[in-house]
Amino acid sequence: MSDVPVVDAAGSERDQRRAAASLAAAGLVAGDRVLVSAAASPALLAVVLGALRTGIVPVVLDPALPAAERSALAEDADAALDVGEDPARLLGEAEADLAEVPLARPMHYTSGTTGRRKGVWSGVLTGDDARSLAAEEIDLWGFGPGDRHLVLSPLHHSAPLRFAVHTLLAGGEVLLPGPFEAARAAGVISALGPTTTFCVPTHLQRLLALGDVDWSSFRRLVHAGAPCPAPLKRAVLDALPDGTLWEFYGSTEAQFTVCSPADWLAHPGSVGRARPGRRLETDERGQLWCAVPPWARFEYWRAPDKTAAAWRGDLVTVGDLGRVDDDGIVWLDGRREDLVISGGVNVYPAEVEAVLDAHPEVVESAVFGIPDEEWGQQVVAAYVGTADPAALAAWSRERLSPAKRPKSLHRLDDLPRTSTGKVRRLDLPEVLGLRSV
Repeated sequence: MSDVPVVDAAGSERDQRRAAASLAAAGLVAGDRVLVSAAASPALLAVVLGALRTGIVPVVLDPALPAAERSALAEDADAALDVGEDPARLLGEAEADLAEVPLARPMHYTSGTTGRRKGVWSGVLTGDDARSLAAEEIDLWGFGPGDRHLVLSPLHHSAPLRFAVHTLLAGGEVLLPGPFEAARAAGVISALGPTTTFCVPTHLQRLLALGDVDWSSFRRLVHAGAPCPAPLKRAVLDALPDGTLWEFYGSTEAQFTVCSPADWLAHPGSVGRARPGRRLETDERGQLWCAVPPWARFEYWRAPDKTAAAWRGDLVTVGDLGRVDDDGIVWLDGRREDLVISGGVNVYPAEVEAVLDAHPEVVESAVFGIPDEEWGQQVVAAYVGTADPAALAAWSRERLSPAKRPKSLHRLDDLPRTSTGKVRRLDLPEVLGLRSV
């Protein structure tokens, strides 16, 4: 695996200083934005960290965006500099001083599964808040100089970039094997012995299907980004070293929970407990709100109405529905936009999906609504697996009330997804030739 770039902390810091010097020479100052849309590389990490450690905010875009969409986001971001797909051009000879920790968060645009993408902006942090932000992430996952972090997801998304950045800040190494391909990822794991990674359930499903992955080097494998079917989660727990498989619930905007293996085994299907320094509660509609510390605050870039709707004092919501039980365990019911109302009954896709996913011949499922003249909406499910639709319908009848039972079940080879692994429920009616809601 000599073709896999290995980014070490010391070498990256030199490149970060070079990137910071080039940004300063171009006239950028703290609070300015630099736009970059490049594939994962040591240079991309150096530019991101070199900017952050001088208070300049990197706006990291998907390099595969269509030209028109990229142009619209670039115009919205109003960056002082656009380095495009070549961050290495900022790595000149001169070097500049860096702060000990990032003085800002990158600005990411929300993934856009519903509605127009929104920029998530945190501005320039105070010194205390900047140190608290870095310490929170490093302490939570225990990053240190002995870590070798494997990047499996694109770095233009917030979680993969956050894990890679904080590994380097803690003195560790980062492995960049390129776009995910299960056999290649398995080879990197066996040959290079990563200690940590962040992934989505699709990665786990495809790696587990290979059957011969050597997981023994991992001390922490963290997943998020989409619900993980309980059978898959149990299979991965069995395959990995004890105490290794962790989960979190969060979004581009903010981080909410962390779920240890012990908490999940005691409360299967949950997303764990509030992260340290946070508190979760629900409102009268069942919408989750999280109290966050000052360094986790954000606004939607140039969208004050959307910002106002997301905040109540120090409480923030991203529109997810759920509940917090008496033990402080958090359960997700889905998103308000995904809610299906059939005959006046609220049907939460996550609840129906949990029942379908428990069938031994279902790998994963996705539930959505389509218009129905009599009931308003009817519940429909797509699934991946070998289950016979009639048998799966019988399984549902035994476990779900009439309003929650899928009125039709459709077997697919794969579910449509965003690049972060989220199922694109809104695309399923078209994929299946059904009318959308």
